[in-house]
Amino acid sequence: MRHRLGVIEGELSASAELLSAKRRAGADRLGSAIRETLPELGLPGADFEVSLRGHSEVGSGGAEGVEFLVAPNQGFAAQPLARIASGGELSRVMLALKSRLADVDRVPVLVFDEIDAGIGGVVASAVALKLAEVASRHQVFVVTHLAQVASRADTHLLVEKQHGADITSTSVRALGQEDRVEEIARMLGGDPDSATSRQHARELLGS
Repeated sequence: MRHRLGVIEGELSASAELLSAKRRAGADRLGSAIRETLPELGLPGADFEVSLRGHSEVGSGGAEGVEFLVAPNQGFAAQPLARIASGGELSRVMLALKSRLADVDRVPVLVFDEIDAGIGGVVASAVALKLAEVASRHQVFVVTHLAQVASRADTHLLVEKQHGADITSTSVRALGQEDRVEEIARMLGGDPDSATSRQHARELLGS
């Protein structure tokens, strides 16, 4: 019995070491890939690393735990992803992860909120493009106030709040092509009825 137990423990140790080696190699590749992606999403000074923390003994998940560490701004120590204060920064880090892991990630539905916080211009367009890439492999819901992001959607849902005499209600409706032009024009900050704003909206929508 003791001999059999020793054999099993040896096999477990060997398997765990093999898994650890693959994790170390994968951690380096993923960390490098995410660090390359973050500047495109408006986080030029951000750092990202995959930390492998050894357990006191081998468990069902191997010999170590895996944790993502992020420093959204240059000059700060990397902290666990869950401790990032800004919702916009967290969303963009998650977008970077999902864009790099899209081919192997089995999560079918992704929701991004506040991903457009504090960005605009070229960065907003880059974020919109990354979201579209991820959406080619997953169903993606994005809550956004940016025209660049909304214009990339396959389906545009408008959330509206109505104030009645006794109650406030919220409605959601899908927009047709012309309604999208008007809403994108409004999101651009212009007059949705002006020819210039509507033309800009059509250009974003590619129509």
